[in-house]
Amino acid sequence: MTLEHPGEAIEAIGLGVRFRRNRRGRRALKDMFADASRRRSSGEFWALRDVSFTVRPGESIGVVGRNGQGKSTLLKLVAGVLLPDEGAVHVNAGVAPLIEITGGFVGDLTVRENVRLTAGLHGMSRAEVGERYDDIISFAELGDFQEAPYKHLSNGMKVRLAFSVVSQLDEPILLVDEVLAVGDSAFREKCYARIDELLSDGRTLFFVSHSEKDLRRFCDRGLYIREHRLVMDAPIADVIRQYNVDTAS
Repeated sequence: MTLEHPGEAIEAIGLGVRFRRNRRGRRALKDMFADASRRRSSGEFWALRDVSFTVRPGESIGVVGRNGQGKSTLLKLVAGVLLPDEGAVHVNAGVAPLIEITGGFVGDLTVRENVRLTAGLHGMSRAEVGERYDDIISFAELGDFQEAPYKHLSNGMKVRLAFSVVSQLDEPILLVDEVLAVGDSAFREKCYARIDELLSDGRTLFFVSHSEKDLRRFCDRGLYIREHRLVMDAPIADVIRQYNVDTAS
């Protein structure tokens, strides 16, 4: 497919993603056969449908909507974690994904070993990991735990380590999904400052959050997802205002 806007950082064209609902509970074999002809229609739903937008390099985009409307699905499409069933998404630069950030760490490996592993999986060379290792550990405040198995860390420590690793990536596009909602207030402030620093370097931000404060702080423009479709693309203040009107009614 030819890009309609080749200079954009992200371009989504008619995106659609279809999932199958999980069927829970034990069912009789005869019921499973009886339902076979209906599964395709009754067991599938569209998590997103007909979503199109572009993001210019250096823009800060906030994605707004109620739970279950497809915001995180959209972020995973941009990250390349999911593939669309309809349409296409083109990402014209590397991404630093702060989504499900504790995924990929290995419980029996030490903190030091996990830093090397996960940073390498994100594309850092061995030399780059060596150069940035001390900064990663210092930011995560894990200097006394470098040889501890990852599985022995608290949840807060795991989040700090994951954020610290990913925020060291040099990729032009930063994808963030509710990561700032976890951890203590002091560490959140460190995260805020780090994101401000990355944005001042000209990074592009694609940010999913329920925090009106965070959206207003980081984002200039908003995408409002309602009933699995993009219903508004406007300045972030206007998007938040409309979202608040809709949720209050």
